[in-house]
Amino acid sequence: MSRIFCIANQKGGVGKTTTCVNLAAGLAKVGQRVLLVDLDPQGNATMGSGVDKRTLETNVYDVLLETATVAEAKVRAEKAGYDVLGANRELAGAEVELVALERRNERLRGALKAAAADYDFVLIDCPPSLSLLTLNGLCSAHGVIVPMQCEYFALEGLTDLVNTIKQVHANLNRDLELIGLLRVMFDPRITLQTQVSEQLKTHFGDKVFDSVIPRNVRLAEAPSYGLPGVVFDPASRGAQAFVQFAAEMVERVGGKGDRRLMA
Repeated sequence: MSRIFCIANQKGGVGKTTTCVNLAAGLAKVGQRVLLVDLDPQGNATMGSGVDKRTLETNVYDVLLETATVAEAKVRAEKAGYDVLGANRELAGAEVELVALERRNERLRGALKAAAADYDFVLIDCPPSLSLLTLNGLCSAHGVIVPMQCEYFALEGLTDLVNTIKQVHANLNRDLELIGLLRVMFDPRITLQTQVSEQLKTHFGDKVFDSVIPRNVRLAEAPSYGLPGVVFDPASRGAQAFVQFAAEMVERVGGKGDRRLMA
């Protein structure tokens, strides 16, 4: 049975897509079967996995409208080592079309349930807003991983997101929980970032992942080559941090595969 996680933050520009594609690649590196679901009409996670969103014959839009299954719509990101349920600008129209449909919040949940035996981890890249697309992700997931920068405004946005998770848990998905906070684009030389990091650990305790993703040029360059940073430059500090994070995820929530990281 797969474990399903949303990568979410209502604040934009915090590295959600970078986190999603690199965690997917990191999990694949440690022997996990991974599906990445791109729920953002911009399709950045699709392109960042090496899949051309413009050539997709079927995508997550078709899955949400139940005209295709996950098995039919997925494509293989060969170099990255995982499957992708891609997105493109068609997905923007799904928002309007879903409003009039039954089970509009649960379309993705049903589709992923049918594919549960095929994957150890499903990672959902959510758009930076609380939309019907994001709700489909949250209603499908066992938990939420929140990438965040250690800055003051990030703390403000975190409060809103935690409240959203609580509301979805109470009303729509009793399985949903906050899995953890991932500190990204971290620079220990900046005093404020170190202070905010300490505040996070004080308030959220073990909900803060031990892994920290440093600010890293190679991670920023990787999308222009259509690759996760973990694949683009495995020796970079950012890539190694994401592989470490993948190992921490497997240890924290469980996973299958060849368990190379347990050796």
